[in-house]
Amino acid sequence: MATVSRKVLLVDDNADAVAVIAAFLKRSGHEVYEARDGLTAVALARRVRPDFVFLDLGLPGLDGLGVARQLRADPQIGRMRIVAVTGSGREDDRQAALDAGCDQYLLKPLDFDFVRSLLG
Repeated sequence: MATVSRKVLLVDDNADAVAVIAAFLKRSGHEVYEARDGLTAVALARRVRPDFVFLDLGLPGLDGLGVARQLRADPQIGRMRIVAVTGSGREDDRQAALDAGCDQYLLKPLDFDFVRSLLG
């Protein structure tokens, strides 16, 4: 079990990817919420106020950059840690994610040891 239990929102339109990450986080003792698109992610984040958001950038509807901007603009929830998760290693994509309000930029597939250390 994790030393500290965190509320984590996973946002990705790939159901298989979310299932794998969610199973890992739940086994580690974290409370996990899932969204498959940007608008659902924003609404869910406002409702559950997660500690961490793992945010795919290529989402249907409102993309990950838009989600990050909306979350950062909301004073009720803007302090959560937002981690961009993507398959693109391009520097301009990384910079765009950071400019939109993401705290970190991770490449897929996720390194679970790093995720564990990040959640503390």
